Amino acid sequence: MVGAVDIGGTKIAVGIVDDRGRVLARRQCPTAADQGYEAALVRTERLLREVTTETDVNISGIGIGSTGPVDPFTGEIGDVNFFPTWKGQNPVRDLAELFRVSVAMENDADAAALAEAGWGAGKDKARLVYVTIGTGIGSGIILDGQLYRGVDQSHPEIGHHLIDPLGPQCLCGFRGCWESLAAGPAMVEWLLSQAPPDYPHRANLSAKRICELALEEDKLASRAVERETRYLGLGLANLVTLFAPDAIVLGGSVMKSAHLFLDGVRKIIRESCRLVPFEKTELALASLGEDTNLIGAARAWHHRFVPERVARA
Repeated sequence: MVGAVDIGGTKIAVGIVDDRGRVLARRQCPTAADQGYEAALVRTERLLREVTTETDVNISGIGIGSTGPVDPFTGEIGDVNFFPTWKGQNPVRDLAELFRVSVAMENDADAAALAEAGWGAGKDKARLVYVTIGTGIGSGIILDGQLYRGVDQSHPEIGHHLIDPLGPQCLCGFRGCWESLAAGPAMVEWLLSQAPPDYPHRANLSAKRICELALEEDKLASRAVERETRYLGLGLANLVTLFAPDAIVLGGSVMKSAHLFLDGVRKIIRESCRLVPFEKTELALASLGEDTNLIGAARAWHHRFVPERVARA
C-alpha cells in the first residue's frame, strides 16, 4: 500500500493506492498556496493520516506527483507559477521524516505516464508518450520501459514546441507553441476573439462548454472545435514523427470530449507522418479516470523503489 499525494495549482489530493493501481481511499483540500508551504504540509500530513486510519493499513512508502518543475532526485520544488514562494521546499524530505518511509516525487505528467504505462491504457508498451490536454498541455515519455529525463534530469516541455510562429503569445515567452494554440484556455480565447458583442454564451465560457455548444450545432463553437482538432492533430503528428511510439495516451479535461476531435486528428496523422509507420502507433484515451494523478503518484514510488517484475504484477 502506497500513500499518494497529488499537488496541483488549486488542490492537493491524497490517497491510498494498492499494488494494482486501485485507489482505496482519498481526501483533498485546497492548495491555498498563499498560506505558505508549511501550512500545506500540515494539511497533507493530516489527510495522509486520515486515509491510513480509514483503510487500516501500514503504508510502504509515499509517492508525490506535482505540477510544474520539480527535481525528482533532490525532492525540491522548482519555479512553479502556481506557488512561487515554495521554490526550494522539499516535500520528499519532509514527508519521509514525518512518516518514516521512502518517498519519491515526479512531475505530475511524468507520474501519469508511469501510471498509464504500468496499470492503464499503455500497459506493456515499451515506447509511450502520455499527453494531457487541459488548462495546459503536459507530457511524459516512456522509452524502453523507463521514464525519459532530459539534461540535468529535466522534464521535457512538449506543450511548448512550436506549431505556428505567427500564433498567440504564450506565458512561456514563446509565440505559437502548442499549448497556446490547443490547450483549453486557447479554445476560449479564440472563440471570444471571433464572437460578436451579442454572442449569447460569453459568460462562464470554458472548453467543456464550447464542446457542448458544438454538439448543439452552434456555428462558432463548431469552428472552435475544428480549429482545436487541427492544432491538436498537428502537435500529435509531430510526436508520431519524432518518437514513432507504440502508443500515445491522451488525458486531461479537453479529452473528455475526445469523440469530437479524434477522427480529424487521425486524418492529420495519416497525411503528415508518412516517413514513419504511423499506423502502428496506437492513439488511446487515458484509462485510469479522475484519479490518474493519484495513481501516478503511487506509480512514481513503485518505479523508483520496486523491482519491475513486482511493479508489473
